[in-house]
Amino acid sequence: MRIKTIIILVLVTGAFGAGVYFKDDVVKFYSGLNKRVQDFQKTDIGQTISQVGRQIFTSSPLNVGGLGNNVTLLKSKIITETNLQRKQNGNPSTGLRTGLPALKENAKLAQAASAKANDMFLNQYFEHVSPSGVGPGTLAQNYGYDYIIEGENLILGNFSSEKEVVQDWMNSPGHRANILNNRYTEIGVAVVKGIYKGETMWIGVQEFGLPLSVCSEPDKNLKNQIDSYKAQLDALSASIDEKRNQINNTNPKSASYNQMINDYNQLITQYDLMTQQIKTTISKYNVQVSNFNNCVTGK
Repeated sequence: MRIKTIIILVLVTGAFGAGVYFKDDVVKFYSGLNKRVQDFQKTDIGQTISQVGRQIFTSSPLNVGGLGNNVTLLKSKIITETNLQRKQNGNPSTGLRTGLPALKENAKLAQAASAKANDMFLNQYFEHVSPSGVGPGTLAQNYGYDYIIEGENLILGNFSSEKEVVQDWMNSPGHRANILNNRYTEIGVAVVKGIYKGETMWIGVQEFGLPLSVCSEPDKNLKNQIDSYKAQLDALSASIDEKRNQINNTNPKSASYNQMINDYNQLITQYDLMTQQIKTTISKYNVQVSNFNNCVTGK
């Protein structure tokens, strides 16, 4: 199952020019202000990313069968053999045979793997999704592992060694792809012996992951600042509209007319200064959003 990556980029449109308009340019400053307001209303000041695109990689569970034996299998050796395969087989996405980095054991993924193995014995199923509807992604999150990408390998049977277990996975294209995925950085493993369909069997589980914590999320304080600026600009726009209506309803020859023009121009200046501030803040926020999304998508 793949969940499409959601990438949200904040865009800035429109331009805001500074300038003070005087009483002999009444018609001009009215039209100029209207364009400013219309431009700003078209400007998308963005929103915080509410959902991270997550990817989950699985392959059909591998049942290799075999006769029962008294061999004891250890998860630590499964991890060792897995990392040996990564070192020996390089990066399949590029065709290079340079070794892939070793996966580090993660305690939360290990707990998820153990829970998965025991649940399959308890409920007598052998699938990535449990009878209660819990799949690999939900399972990882249930144990506190928030991920960008996550994968799961399952195997059922009897084996002579940990090397045989991993080699059986490597002989299956989908499971091999998980083991050699160059984006994974962490792993959790469980290998448990129990009764499945009346036979003594081993179940092996590999949980792979790239944690969300490796990507720096956009600064929420910046987004809050943008929202604050927007509220202030809305208030300024309302004040400008009110002042303009006063000017429209005032005789140009009255004693208060010139002061109204001055007040109006001061509001325009404040509006222009704040739009420059919000543009700078949005630009900074956009860079952080872009960096985060590039990290999530592996660009």
